[in-house]
Amino acid sequence: MSSISEKMVEALNEQLNWELYSAYIYLSMAAYFDSIELKGFANWMRVQWQEEITHAMRFYDYINERGGRVKLHAIQEPKAEWSSPLEAFEEAYNHEVGVTKRIHNLIDLALSEKDYATYNMLQWFVAEQVEEEASTSEIVGKLRLIGDDKHALLLLDQELGKRQFNPPADAQEV
Repeated sequence: MSSISEKMVEALNEQLNWELYSAYIYLSMAAYFDSIELKGFANWMRVQWQEEITHAMRFYDYINERGGRVKLHAIQEPKAEWSSPLEAFEEAYNHEVGVTKRIHNLIDLALSEKDYATYNMLQWFVAEQVEEEASTSEIVGKLRLIGDDKHALLLLDQELGKRQFNPPADAQEV
């Protein structure tokens, strides 16, 4: 028995698909960085890939908890090449801005449906998107400062190589 509207289930399934697509984008960026020997950048993107999978599973579990039916859709092929690390991170930042808009649209729908449980669940994503936009924006800023300085690029690569995946305490293992 479902305690959530079909319209909301459909919108949440679309977001689940978008989170999987986000993971695909970041894994593609990791492959790009691996191909140009920026292993720290690749590590940062692999951690981001893991985060996006966790986000997708959060939607998956929520749809099931509310009695909805998860429906997986085809995942669009992501871009595979970028002209520079800066271009890749600018694209990552712009993608996160788009995800934020999608989360806000889901909140609008939840409120219009008077689905306060979904509204409450989405608040976690509101906070998460603030962090996602800030972290990608910070790296874009650093890459703009670096310009063509290869030494500084390698130092940033070392810094990004230290990032580790830390699943949220309330996330189930993927």
